[in-house]
Amino acid sequence: MTYKVKTLIAAALVSWSVAGIAADTIKIGVSGPFTGGSSPMGVSMRDGVKLAVAEINKNGGVLGRQIQLVERDDEAKNERGVQVAQELINKEKVVATVGFINTGVSLASQRFYQEAKIPVMNNVATGTLVTHQFDDQPENYIFRNAAHDTIQSAMIVDEAIGKRKLTKVAILADSTNYGQLGREDLEKALDKKGVKPVAVEKFNIKDVDMTAQLLKAKAAGAQAILTYGIGPELAQIANGMEKLSWKVPMIGSWTLSMGNFIDNAGKNGEGALMPQTFIQEANTPKRKAFIDAYVAAYKPANGRIPSPVSAAQGYDSVYLLAAAIKQAGSTEGTKVRAALESLQAKVDGVVTTYDKPFSKADHEAVKTGMPVMGMVKGGHVVRAQ
Repeated sequence: MTYKVKTLIAAALVSWSVAGIAADTIKIGVSGPFTGGSSPMGVSMRDGVKLAVAEINKNGGVLGRQIQLVERDDEAKNERGVQVAQELINKEKVVATVGFINTGVSLASQRFYQEAKIPVMNNVATGTLVTHQFDDQPENYIFRNAAHDTIQSAMIVDEAIGKRKLTKVAILADSTNYGQLGREDLEKALDKKGVKPVAVEKFNIKDVDMTAQLLKAKAAGAQAILTYGIGPELAQIANGMEKLSWKVPMIGSWTLSMGNFIDNAGKNGEGALMPQTFIQEANTPKRKAFIDAYVAAYKPANGRIPSPVSAAQGYDSVYLLAAAIKQAGSTEGTKVRAALESLQAKVDGVVTTYDKPFSKADHEAVKTGMPVMGMVKGGHVVRAQ
């Protein structure tokens, strides 16, 4: 056998070996906005996902195979999300995807996974419609481990109307699917209390002046501002109230916990209230270990996770999916979906310990009563008193 032939055989063996290793991994997509105004949520989610995958792989993986993440930045754009979904399904051959931060991107993209019978674990997008988009179909491949907007809007309204006994509230919501679906849920929750908002105002992503909307709310006698938007624009609301020398409570969806709200609003964001599934407090051994691991791995400024909720839910989403793959004994989509709907083992997460979190009729892991109210205090989110 010539040297040249031996070399070719050796090269072929290496090639086959590498291909075998790649084929033997479990490929999971992680999709979210890793750039732009939503990036604190997307990056925190992705980093939480990576922590969970590193832990699982270190402990032998799932079904004796390592998990391989395939990351894609959807830029918080619906059309980009659609491209990413098709690429992850058709080119990368993922067996599942975790992620989706923006409700609009989720609603535009997840139909491709549904058609391909590939499970999706929404770990941040909260639009109530997200898990119900395919209710008319025999099987639903869309799951979630985030607090959907029906839960959040009820908590926001209970805080304003029930606890604080306010009678006049204004709603300020952004013009995205997230903001407008959240506004609808807020109005429904208010209606159940017999309250009609005195003002309902809209704003766009990247708006920097909320004066017109705030003046209308103030003129209508609003005693609180209820919000649905993301960090940068929410900060403009808080800063706008300061410019008008008008200070009323700001109570909104979980995104008031975003680092780019807290930092951009500064002292004007103090006291803002929002539902939270996870607050960066080491109040259990599991949470302490998670926070310590995150800070050590990613070294966030001032030790504050940019979006603690996103990081924690990202982390838990992988463990839920891994438990389903293990139970199914397979990565086949139909079997993983069925396993998620009937999980036998408890999953010890940082948000909660999940005990049969899903059923065929209920694809929501976070239930009413699980989230708590958080409050911005001293540049961090703490549990509201």
